[in-house]
Amino acid sequence: MADYNPLGRTRDERIGLRGPSHEGKSPDIKNYTPRPAPDFSDEVKIVYDELMSLLLKKHKDYGPKNISDSPGGPLNGLRVRIHDKLARINNLTDSNQTPQYESLEDSFKDMANYAIIGLLVLRGKWGKK
Repeated sequence: MADYNPLGRTRDERIGLRGPSHEGKSPDIKNYTPRPAPDFSDEVKIVYDELMSLLLKKHKDYGPKNISDSPGGPLNGLRVRIHDKLARINNLTDSNQTPQYESLEDSFKDMANYAIIGLLVLRGKWGKK
């Protein structure tokens, strides 16, 4: 599910779903408008919406067969993909490397969507067409 990422930006920043990160930059005080802090449930909904949008777009590109026709069956295919993502996250975190092709956020989003696909497989809702 990874996208080529030469600039280390998240997938959402690259496709325009979210603006670039402003960490480390001073805010523009003259044009600052305070907003109420979102609560945890608002933040969770934002993440769920991002995950759903990404999963639906990827499903259009890949279709269901990349999972349903995996060697060893769909759950085995998901286990391999999740293992690969976790190994990548561990390597980048442990080595303090800067990601070259996808951000850590992208990797976690992919893992979350693989978990959702796993639930759909278990519930018999993941098609073969």
